[in-house]
Parts: sequence; structure tokens; C-alpha cells
Amino acid sequence: MNFALILFLLTAATGAAWLFDKLVLEVRRRARARAAVANFDVQRAAAPMPDAITTRREHVERAALREPSWVEYSKAFFPVLLIVFLLRSFLAEPFKIPSSSMRPTLEVGDFILVNKFIYGIRLPILEKKIVPIGDPRRGDVVVFRYPVNPTQDFIKRVIGVGGDVVEYREKQLTVNGEPWPQKPDGSYSYLEGLRFDTLMRIFERTDAAAGAREHTIGINPQAQPVYPPNVRNFPGRENCDYNERGFKCRVPAGHYLMMGDNRDNSDDSRYWGFVPDDHIRGRAFFIWFNWDDIASFAWKRVGSGIR
Repeated sequence: MNFALILFLLTAATGAAWLFDKLVLEVRRRARARAAVANFDVQRAAAPMPDAITTRREHVERAALREPSWVEYSKAFFPVLLIVFLLRSFLAEPFKIPSSSMRPTLEVGDFILVNKFIYGIRLPILEKKIVPIGDPRRGDVVVFRYPVNPTQDFIKRVIGVGGDVVEYREKQLTVNGEPWPQKPDGSYSYLEGLRFDTLMRIFERTDAAAGAREHTIGINPQAQPVYPPNVRNFPGRENCDYNERGFKCRVPAGHYLMMGDNRDNSDDSRYWGFVPDDHIRGRAFFIWFNWDDIASFAWKRVGSGIR
């Protein structure tokens, strides 16, 4: 379901109804009210009426000016829909985390906000960039349209930008020949469905060119870095080399290589390829709600930033 398209259609429909009423129906109602009041005055002159004549005259006028219910609803909802549409299109858009691919950075059930203008202003619905502002940087957590199915949104971390050589061997990430340092930080366990998983919690730091920003990843020591039989034949596949120890890819210009923080349980660029720039939706920056936290009255995740 394309919620942005549905919101746009509702906004356009209610706005069109409001405009049609303003330009056409309101003029007709006023003419009808004037005619009704004039007819009332003629009847009043022809025959005596009780003292409440002024009230009855106002009632006749109000009845003639009464708006149809569909006009009332359209005028009430249009400003709200327009504000929501503009906020979601150009400022910030909410998303919900559906899977464990970004654990431990993001939990299943997290409701997050995505900055829509940080990488440039895009046309709503078409997602075409019309005002460039910036580009995703290594280490950013980004929401984008899934290249295999552009109607579906994914969220991953940017590992490589256009021109980068990204290598992932034995669970160690190297970008342009520079390793991203890792520091163990104990274990991390979570329950998903009927499966209980335990990961090594590791602090990973991006390269110096990205400001040496630190983020947390999870690694399963028993899992392979990549499973070559699961790799699809994606555009740019010839720029990559795979084996059981990992992979090495050169990122095409105007594209990004994405990986989930839950490195061994993430369907990401290792398997379906690179993300074009026109698929980028925005950068995740804030957790504003989580059903699990609310249920357990654990509020520590709500209101925290994303890095």
C-alpha cells in the first residue's frame, strides 16, 4: 500500500471539494438565500405575522446557506491532510521497524522518524530530487526503496558510497583499504517468534573520512560472513567477488552499499546489490515510540537518537 499516494489523493480530493464549494456552490447558496429572504419578505408584507418574525427570517436564511455534509467534512479535513502531507513529504516521515535486521541499534516495533530533507528536497510520490542538499555518508542509517521491489521500504546502514571499494572478510569490514575498528562489548540476546538468538555485541567505528562515528552491531560467530548461493544476479554484480569468507565490491557511481547492523541476519546489499540515489527516502534520526517499551513501562528507548 502506497500511503503517500493515498494521502495525496485524499488531500487533493478534499481540497478540490473545498475549492469547488468556494467558487461555485457558495455563490449559488448565497443567491438562493437572497431569493428565500426576498420571498419571505413578500409573504410578510402580504399577511400579518407574529412577533418572532425576525427569528423566522434568520432561520430561512440559515437553511438556504447550509452546506452539504460532504462539503463540511472536506473543509474540516483538508487543512489537516495538507499539513500532514507536507510534513511527511518535506520534513519528517514516520516508519515502523518490522524486522531484526538492525538490532541492536533498532528493535522490532520501534517507531522512528526519518529526516526527509537532509539529502535534498524531492517531489512527493515521484521521489525525484529537485533541490540537492547533501548525500548519504558512510555510517548513516537510511530508509530507502528496496531495489528488488521499489514499493517496499528498507532500512539499513550506509557502508559504501559511489567509487568505494568495500571488503567484508571474516566479519571484518574494510572500506578503501581502511579497516573499520571493532571493539567487543559483551553479548546481546533477543527473542523473535519462537527463536532465541544471542549475538556478540560490538562497537564498530566508521573510517576517518566519515568522522570516526561509532555504532553498535551484532555478530553471530557461528554464521558465515556471506552465503554465496543466496546472492542474486543484480546490476553491478560484475564489480563484486564472493566466497565463503566474505565479499569485495566496488560501488558504482550514484549508488550505495547497505548492510544491516545485525550482520548475520540481514537481507542487504550483499545479496541484492546496490541502492541507486533516487531510491533514498531519508535518514533515520529519532525513536519516538515502541510498543514493547510501553507495555513493560521501559521508556529508555523512546526519545533517543539513532546513530
